[in-house]
Amino acid sequence: MQRRQFLFSAAAALAAVGDSTDSQQTSAGKAPAGRSNPIAVSTYSFWQFQHEEYRKIEDCIALAGEMGFDAVEILEKQMHTKEPAYLRRLKRQALVSGLALCGLSTHQSFVSPDPDTRKKNIEITIASVELAYSLGIPTVRINTGRWGTSKDFDELMRNRGVEPPLPGYAEEDAFPWVIESIEKCLPVAEKCGVVLGLENHWGLARTPEGLLRIVDAVNSPWLGVTMDTGNFLEEPYEKLAAIAPRATFVHAKTYYGGGLWYTLSLDYPRIAAILRKVNYRGYVSLEYEGREDPKTAIPKSLSLLRTVFAAS
Repeated sequence: MQRRQFLFSAAAALAAVGDSTDSQQTSAGKAPAGRSNPIAVSTYSFWQFQHEEYRKIEDCIALAGEMGFDAVEILEKQMHTKEPAYLRRLKRQALVSGLALCGLSTHQSFVSPDPDTRKKNIEITIASVELAYSLGIPTVRINTGRWGTSKDFDELMRNRGVEPPLPGYAEEDAFPWVIESIEKCLPVAEKCGVVLGLENHWGLARTPEGLLRIVDAVNSPWLGVTMDTGNFLEEPYEKLAAIAPRATFVHAKTYYGGGLWYTLSLDYPRIAAILRKVNYRGYVSLEYEGREDPKTAIPKSLSLLRTVFAAS
């Protein structure tokens, strides 16, 4: 009996030392050795709003499993139905394929002086949160939205994501609209256990200052940042470092064959180092945005991301 008590006490002491060491490493911003970031793929990477043969979510899940990804992020615009039976089939398919459904990427715009327009977009976002909950997805990518003064997305990209406000308004007017709209989505997000991730997309989140201003003002554990490696077109690394501490999800862009709208030569080892410095342990989700066939470019992208986000 004394020997058993001694061994139990010794094991407990060693466990306490281990817990203390892990705690010290985490507080110092150093991830324990042997843990890689899980690599996901967005269904957008296959479809790209143009490859109709890859539009079905179930086809994207099948390809992601064959290619060796850890998880799939769903682009909501690709879903041809949201019937409960279909959602259950997707969940089952992901399970038997060894994949997590890790994210839902959505579109909305809170940048509007019209309260009814903002209300409609709040309702759209809440419906997306509830959809994510039905699929067992823990995070939803959201946008601030934009003014809509560009003729189309191609024109916006030609202007490097810069867009003039509506006549009679300034960018400063839009921050309260966005902050208030996100706040109205948070009760449902908390109830569903789904974290909203505001992306450094276009609109008010085109700069780290604009994005962090919104996230800091909302100040909720149910709002984080979806950090997109390809959406800061100038001086990306300093900007990515500014938002990395708030990241709850990461989009990783690649551009094999040249980009659909632009091509960035991203230094992924440097980006991985930025994320390691803030102890980011979450998903890295591929958003392939190149002209090469997705069936050949996506495996190349996976190999790249596996290498640079491997355990240190």
